[in-house]
Amino acid sequence: MSLLLNYYHWINQKLSAATDGMVLLIRLWIAKVFFLSGMTKIANWDTTLMLFEYEYSVPLLPVALAAFLATFFELVMPVLLSLGLFTRFAAAPLLVMTAVIELTYGSYSEHAYWGLLLGLLMTYGAGKLSLDHYFALKINQRR
Repeated sequence: MSLLLNYYHWINQKLSAATDGMVLLIRLWIAKVFFLSGMTKIANWDTTLMLFEYEYSVPLLPVALAAFLATFFELVMPVLLSLGLFTRFAAAPLLVMTAVIELTYGSYSEHAYWGLLLGLLMTYGAGKLSLDHYFALKINQRR
């Protein structure tokens, strides 16, 4: 039994060491999804406005404001996620956007994946391979 526990502990240590690399990959993947969407929006602003008016049906916001905010969040928040800077803050508007997309535009399985990954980033944070971790270390060193 002791040998089995030793193997379990060894495997658990190796997998725990890979966690921060996996969180980095998650940050980069979800950032790519949203950033490319934002780039598509700015490629043809007239089409974007038309889509927001007739296709997306965003509730409570004027069409131009909804289009601007969606584009802004899709271009800025992925940069923050990629750097691991203000990760929890950056994931929040993308999670809200995902929920709005799911509820107003259509239900697709990838929305659930996006929501789960963004939820993971909001609850777990950016991991050790991030500017968030670097700045936290610097702040703790000053105390």
